[in-house]
Amino acid sequence: MATNPLVSGDLSLQKGPTGNKSLSLKNPPTDSDQQHWLFESRGTYGIGNAYNDKNDHETGTKLAKFLDKPWKPLTRKTQVPPSVLSPYRFLVAIRLVVQFLFLSWRLQNPNFDAMWLWGISISCEIWFAFSWLLDQLPKLNPINRATDLVALKDKFESKSAENPSGRSDLPGIDVFISTADPDKEPPLVTANTILSILAVEWPIEKVSVYISDDGGAILTFEAMAEAVDFGHLWVPFCRKHNIEPRNPESYFTQKIDHTKNKKRADFVKDHRWMKREYDEFKVRINGLPDVIRKRCERYNHREMKEKKNDSSGLGEAAKATWMADGTHWPGTWFTPTTDHKKGDHAGIIQLMSRVPENDPVMGKDNEGKLDFTGVDIRLPMFVYVSREKRPGYDHQKKAGAMNALVRSSAILSNGPFILNLDCDHYIYNTMAIREGMCFMLDRGGDRVCYIQFPQRFEGIDPSDRYANHNTVFFDGNMRALDGLQGPVYVGTGCMFRRYALYGFSPPRAIEYRGIVGQKKKPAATLSPGRSLQAVRDQDHDLHTSKEEHPDLSLPKKFGNSNMFVDSIAVAEYQGRPLADHVSVKNGRPAGALLAPRPPLDALTVAEAITVISCWYEENTEWGDRIGWIYGSVTEDVVTGYRMHNRGWRSVYCITKRDAFRGTAPINMTDRLHQVLRWATGSVEIFFSKNNAFLASSRLKFLQRIAYINVGMYPFTSIFLVAYLFLPALCMLTGQFIVPNIDATFLTYLLIMTMTLALISLLEVKWSGIALEEWWRNEQFWAIGGSSAHLGAVIQGLLKVIAGIEISFTLTSKSAAEDDDDIYADLYVVKWSSLFVMPLTICITNIVALIMGTARTLFSVIPQWNKLFGGAFFSFWVLAHMYPFMKGLMGRRGKVTTILYVWAGVLSITVSLLWITISPPDDIGKI
Repeated sequence: MATNPLVSGDLSLQKGPTGNKSLSLKNPPTDSDQQHWLFESRGTYGIGNAYNDKNDHETGTKLAKFLDKPWKPLTRKTQVPPSVLSPYRFLVAIRLVVQFLFLSWRLQNPNFDAMWLWGISISCEIWFAFSWLLDQLPKLNPINRATDLVALKDKFESKSAENPSGRSDLPGIDVFISTADPDKEPPLVTANTILSILAVEWPIEKVSVYISDDGGAILTFEAMAEAVDFGHLWVPFCRKHNIEPRNPESYFTQKIDHTKNKKRADFVKDHRWMKREYDEFKVRINGLPDVIRKRCERYNHREMKEKKNDSSGLGEAAKATWMADGTHWPGTWFTPTTDHKKGDHAGIIQLMSRVPENDPVMGKDNEGKLDFTGVDIRLPMFVYVSREKRPGYDHQKKAGAMNALVRSSAILSNGPFILNLDCDHYIYNTMAIREGMCFMLDRGGDRVCYIQFPQRFEGIDPSDRYANHNTVFFDGNMRALDGLQGPVYVGTGCMFRRYALYGFSPPRAIEYRGIVGQKKKPAATLSPGRSLQAVRDQDHDLHTSKEEHPDLSLPKKFGNSNMFVDSIAVAEYQGRPLADHVSVKNGRPAGALLAPRPPLDALTVAEAITVISCWYEENTEWGDRIGWIYGSVTEDVVTGYRMHNRGWRSVYCITKRDAFRGTAPINMTDRLHQVLRWATGSVEIFFSKNNAFLASSRLKFLQRIAYINVGMYPFTSIFLVAYLFLPALCMLTGQFIVPNIDATFLTYLLIMTMTLALISLLEVKWSGIALEEWWRNEQFWAIGGSSAHLGAVIQGLLKVIAGIEISFTLTSKSAAEDDDDIYADLYVVKWSSLFVMPLTICITNIVALIMGTARTLFSVIPQWNKLFGGAFFSFWVLAHMYPFMKGLMGRRGKVTTILYVWAGVLSITVSLLWITISPPDDIGKI
């Protein structure tokens, strides 16, 4: 038996050429060198990386000292399986060829008997082919991504030579919540969102939460104060028992066994006690309007009596709105007056929870209520912000409010990353921030401007009648864009790099030259350090390019706050990835973020109030190239486009457990008005300098196509409406869009239908959506395209041509009044002018079906092929319009039966009257 040379050889330590410890043997290595896989037989498992005796009595050394810890990336990218993607791309190419051949055939074979029908149909079909191409091309390279949370913890929160205490080396994050009207955005919903954020899994001392109350309402202010007070109980409870989700309303209304996987013996007691506390919290929130009103009446009555007793005769006092401490509320009053009404009130900043201590603060047994022993009871810093508003200023709606938060947060906390959420979108996955941060802090993460999470919704009817989940967009289009330059910004559920929001170009940007951007070369950009120095010196002669595109120049005009300008360099440095590998560019050393946050003083808070004043943005670049961009009702899309146009890329982060959840309008009228707002913003983009046709060379070709489609998709409604009327016109006139329904036409129709169906099936395969969701999306595309999109085109043209401004109201987050049915809002019929066109389409097609059938039956030589052709397409139209017709009927049984009877009688009467007035041609010839 041969002896192992490692057993008889002596071990000694020496430094290798790389400076790392390695094993050296006195005996020369054999053919089977086992330096990294030691083996020794002493009646134990021996020595190795599977098992190693901690007490090596012979050598006195440990194997762990010789094994270098491998470097791990925080994220990985996986391609869609070729078995799905290759056939998908092949079918797209086949359909493109067949579409070209079909249109060529249609142009060569006009219907001379009905040229107007042929002209309308061929115009629509050419546009549909162009629109399909714009939508399809960016979807050719979908990808999937995964994160490694264990690697994140090992790199930033484990003990090391640079971090001997194991304190968190993660960067800070500021969370922004926006609200404007407590009547349409209930304070209880906003409070639950705040509570889910306060309990997020991130170093507590590095989280700051800001809420922007653009209405300056005392109801929102006091509701937030109640939420923070309740958070001192709710947040430690969540940490103690690992609660998911950490929105109390969603948690307590879940129809699940809450004791599942809970191991602590006191969970049931704590759960019952916390449920009672939350019920009392809800009662307090719901009772706030009455409490505030009674308080104001009491204080106003007392003040009125004092005025009457005052001999100076200054007149009657205004009916003020009072805070709980007996002082006037500086925001909007219930009785509007100068300096205290919407659009005219002072700026307010209130720190409702103090800056947390840098070290954990452990709780204790709270006298029989909740035992928080060993639980960190700190809360993140929470700040209420209501920016100053004065008459004569354009406050720029939500975009202006977000920019005010950017400036004030830079002064108070200056987190290098910003998470933007709507007031009804709460954190459903407490690890979501960690998953998103993996992309920001990974190798190459310094070139990522934002992480967009998919939007998920609760309270949607089970059938999803109006495609509120929008899974085709969030799981299909957005996933595909992630394979290009990144997804578009959709307004909520987005984590930003603060430095990118300031209008700077990314490090190591790439330019794409050539017809389809096939030629890549590094762009001439300044390093972050030189860019910041140029801003600090206000060097107007220093540019990153020769005026190639206005978006590529340096931002310069940040305002007159030196404290804010000084914060830019700090945010840029703290947002860099860890320089723990030679491949990491523009990194920072480990342990650089271990120092505690400096305490806030009165001067700092005063500066934060200054930067939210209404005059601060005068003669600056805020809203033009810095922060959220102004000039569109869809400021989110424009803001994301500007970043991509500078060369930044974004990432789509789909987590196994939904990152965030929110609400969506299930009422048809509210849903159509929401779509109208989005589509109007797209029309504004098309007619502005943000049109992707004018983009810089740093925007990838297919990404440019995607942004062009964003600006052009509403115009499809013009052709869609015409096409939806075509079947009815064919039935009414007895003509068709082609001279004859022959084998050639049917073959083309069959091939295009089959290829489109197969492409859709493969999209369903790689995106993970259901067929029913795909069909609902198709239905709502026809409904929204014939109503909201058409209205958006008209409104957009009015704004561009006539200068008529467009105003939109907030989408209500309130539920319907029927508490017994959570879907009661679905059946509420609220008439809107948007109903006119789809309703006309439905009635016209129904009447045309009846009239076409009657015409054919009364004809001496019935043309059944034209009847079947027109009837097939009419049924296609009505099948797409079915959710709309069902929505008009309201709740089942609520619409009187006589209405259906009269509708049928009216259709038959009109059709017979049409036959009498305009009989078929063959009858007239007899």
